[in-house]
Amino acid sequence: MADSERHILLLGATGTIGQATLAALEADGHRVSALSRKGPDLSDAGATLAAIRALGPFDAVVSCMASRSGAPADAWRVDHGAHLNVLRAAQALGIGQFVLLSAICVQKPRLEFQRAKLAFEGELAASGLTYSIVRATAFFKSLSGQVARVQAGKPFLLFGDGALTACKPISDRDLARYLADCLKGPARANRILPIGGPGPALTPRAQGQMIFDLLGKPAKFRHVPVAMMDAIIGALRLGGMVAPGLRAKAELARIGRYYATESMLLWDAERGAYDADATPEFGTDTLRDHYAKLIRGEIRADLGEHAVF
Repeated sequence: MADSERHILLLGATGTIGQATLAALEADGHRVSALSRKGPDLSDAGATLAAIRALGPFDAVVSCMASRSGAPADAWRVDHGAHLNVLRAAQALGIGQFVLLSAICVQKPRLEFQRAKLAFEGELAASGLTYSIVRATAFFKSLSGQVARVQAGKPFLLFGDGALTACKPISDRDLARYLADCLKGPARANRILPIGGPGPALTPRAQGQMIFDLLGKPAKFRHVPVAMMDAIIGALRLGGMVAPGLRAKAELARIGRYYATESMLLWDAERGAYDADATPEFGTDTLRDHYAKLIRGEIRADLGEHAVF
């Protein structure tokens, strides 16, 4: 069957990356049907199978679906459980290919959402389906939370010295194109695929400086000690012993700390270090151009659960 005749089941189509992936798949001539959060209960295996059977038949699944907050219960329900139900349905219905958008942070799993993602990655790799597991680096939207505060004259917040971490951010459009291209031939089949946008790798300080330069303002940074985050996490954990809501906030604070102290680059286990040069690059969109469009008001920062500040 020609690529243009394929029927694709898309998960997570309502998110910004999902919308971009829908456009990329349709641009390639695919027929796309989507399952959204407002559709069948994907935590129910029977409902999932019935819904996919009713919409199909399908040739492949492409998933941009992820838990909204990364909180443990949500992560295991969506990143693992819902995906596993879709995978089992795909096996039962003879769907031969599955492209999964995962995250590069699963290389060093310290959080429940990372463990949930890894658990499903393992299920997919062992499923017998042709698979592509795409471990993307930072998204433009996750690095856009401070543009408005800098425009308002406030300082750019940095953890530590602002050079603790680095990333090669990738746009929704470029990531969508990469995901769609995974359906083309064997080059990306049955592989784990770390991917970032065009380099070089950027530290948070470099990201902040970029915003100040585009605004024509002198750089103004405020440093937040990592130890302060540790103190907040500790206090929330103690409070969580009597108030379950504080337990959830502690986990979200741990997620924030992880991203403040770990790079979104390829991890070299032998050297015990992140390797910017070895982190693959794809696409043409740059974070600087994205910031410029935000500042000019041409696009809006749809942060959703990616808002940190």
